[in-house]
Amino acid sequence: MHRPAYALLVGVAALMGALAVAASISLHRPLVDPEGFLGPSWLRLPLLVLGAFLLDMLPRTLWQARFKPAAMMPVARERVRTHWNRERITLVVLGLVSFYITYVCYRNLKSFLPFIMGEDKYDRELHLIDRTLMFGHEPATILHSVLGTGLQAHFFSTVYLWFLPLVPLALAAWLVWSRNITFGYWFATSQCLAWALGTASYYALPTLGPGFQYSYLYTDLPDTGSSALMEALSYGRSTVLREGVEGAVQSVAGFASLHTGITLLVALMVQYTLRSRILKIVFWANFVITVIATLYFGWHYIADDLAGVVIALFSFWLGGLASGQKFDRHGLASHPTSTTSQVPVDAD
Repeated sequence: MHRPAYALLVGVAALMGALAVAASISLHRPLVDPEGFLGPSWLRLPLLVLGAFLLDMLPRTLWQARFKPAAMMPVARERVRTHWNRERITLVVLGLVSFYITYVCYRNLKSFLPFIMGEDKYDRELHLIDRTLMFGHEPATILHSVLGTGLQAHFFSTVYLWFLPLVPLALAAWLVWSRNITFGYWFATSQCLAWALGTASYYALPTLGPGFQYSYLYTDLPDTGSSALMEALSYGRSTVLREGVEGAVQSVAGFASLHTGITLLVALMVQYTLRSRILKIVFWANFVITVIATLYFGWHYIADDLAGVVIALFSFWLGGLASGQKFDRHGLASHPTSTTSQVPVDAD
């Protein structure tokens, strides 16, 4: 007996779609396709995949054909035959569509949060936990004192904002170039799970985050891209909640940190599916610096980051099982049980 590797992937997208539609109807608010890196999601993701396809085909074709026009077409056809087969195209289409639905519904459900749950409820509690863990001190104040608030702030801001293009770029990379088809399903499924669980966490513990609720703690920081983004999100929240603007989303929610969750998920995927030691170092460093940045700028409380880690680990593990990965002892390594989207399971 076999089961499709994409069952969980499609199921998460369908559930998120149903919840978003139900919330939209209940609140009498339209669903919105939010703008982002390279425009709206419906345009951004196909453009990235098209770009990845061209990046895969053009340099390879030119190099192997030795820049001879007559030899280019056979080389291109061979690459399409061996790499862009039915399995790869199915992965790209399902991964792209499922992620698009999940992400857009995530943004809308996040926007609906204050209308359903009321405005922030647990910032004070999480702030007190932060102070307790830091023995009466503010995490942000400690980081500002230890790390400084000059050029360091711009460095942390750059790494933090790198998350915005990282999400679609990483998805496109695993969909197009994963050496094993199941690795692509693994990443796409885990991504959708992480965004869905992140949405649930917003509703479980509604917060704004320290940068919004306790902004006086961050007045020593210079103007950076991160501070500009925070101001834009604050303004967007105000227009949606106070002015009743439709066709826009409010994007403020603290618990859990999906910056932490998604960057950890990418680092885990690099660790388990790629061989490059340099890439492993780069993406683990990206995860660590991102976590520091969430506290440094006040995007999140410590509990938010810890919850983001839990979401990433669970999504990574469940996505791996669903896509046919077999984790070795202690979970320190894994290997696929299939090269296709058909994942073998035990017979009943």
